[in-house]
Amino acid sequence: MNTELYIARRIFSNKEIKPRISRPIVNIAVIGIALGFIIMILAISIVSGFKKEIRQKVVGFGSHIQITNYDANYSFETVPISKNQDFYPGITYIKGIKNIQIFATKVGVLKTDTEIQGVILKGIGSDFDWSFFEKNIVEGKSFRVSDTAKTNKILISKKIASLLNLKVGDKLSAYFIQDPPRIRKFHIEGIYETGLMEFDEMFAIVDIGHVQKLNDWDNDQISGFEILINDYNELDNMKMAVFNIAGTKFDKTGSKLKVQSVKEKYPYFFAWIRLFDTNVWVILILMTLVAGFNMVSGLLIIILERTKMIGILKSIGAENASVRKIFLYNAMFLTGKGLLWGNVIGIAICLLQHYTGLFPLDPESYYVNTVPINLNISSILLLNIGTLLVTTIMMVIPSFVITKISPIKAIQF
Repeated sequence: MNTELYIARRIFSNKEIKPRISRPIVNIAVIGIALGFIIMILAISIVSGFKKEIRQKVVGFGSHIQITNYDANYSFETVPISKNQDFYPGITYIKGIKNIQIFATKVGVLKTDTEIQGVILKGIGSDFDWSFFEKNIVEGKSFRVSDTAKTNKILISKKIASLLNLKVGDKLSAYFIQDPPRIRKFHIEGIYETGLMEFDEMFAIVDIGHVQKLNDWDNDQISGFEILINDYNELDNMKMAVFNIAGTKFDKTGSKLKVQSVKEKYPYFFAWIRLFDTNVWVILILMTLVAGFNMVSGLLIIILERTKMIGILKSIGAENASVRKIFLYNAMFLTGKGLLWGNVIGIAICLLQHYTGLFPLDPESYYVNTVPINLNISSILLLNIGTLLVTTIMMVIPSFVITKISPIKAIQF
């Protein structure tokens, strides 16, 4: 039988009628731990949610991996490559690759009777994965592209529709400054809104046949390939696998192919996302230290109040280490109580926000409409274990006060 643990449990569960001085102080310490842990859960869940949402939106517009002409610059007037590649579409048989799709881009101007707006037409083929845009369509619907017949349907963003006073079903003219200047008329099939205004203001989705015709390309010429993978955490490994297949070879026209991940194509987004991690670590460290100091103060009060008990235990032969264990166990129970309430309330708030979107945000500033939540059970478990360990370690030093207590004086006290 673990005597120290037994005594600690008795102290922890003591329901004496006589009020003790330590009770309100210990309760405050437990509440402090619970509040700190709620903040930690919210910080991890919200930051993780922000990272996930923004990452998904950037990937939705540019895919995980792109294969383009090595001579292409960072503009949207691209140098074409051939669609007839050894890896297309067979590369999808590689484990981890979800889809490969062709694309082509063209810079143009959308014009109505009263308004004008620059735009990048992204031409897509029959192999396009609509899952991202279908999730973000607010009016109308997506459209399908055929390999045999060209469609005049277009998908524009809510931002562009608002600027040009357009709605689903309207006809739209697009102008292209080239020699000779060209014009194309489209029919608005759907309107999407992702909240990522930098992209919403730029991109409209059309049949790739229009872009090929405007660029005077053949039917087998495209801007490049987009590859979607199943697990973002495997992005670097999958990019290297694609590079070994496509990046080390030359196109059939003699051009070298460039393989680029979304992190390399949009580095500023992912550098900004990485800053979130620093903020989270600062919050976690501060909250853990606050929880630790709360329990240190509570432990010292408990020791002071139980001085007579300590003297009695020492007088009957209990060693300092054994008595210290009693109070460390008791402090761990109190910390666990605080963590339990912190988990319950913190997770409840996260679930409430996730399913109701109770706290809205300005998408022009934060790229999302509501505070995003991403609950990760493994992260919360590690957070519980880490907080309990750190606070317990912090309480070891003040527990040495017990070694200074004299049994005779303690009993008299």
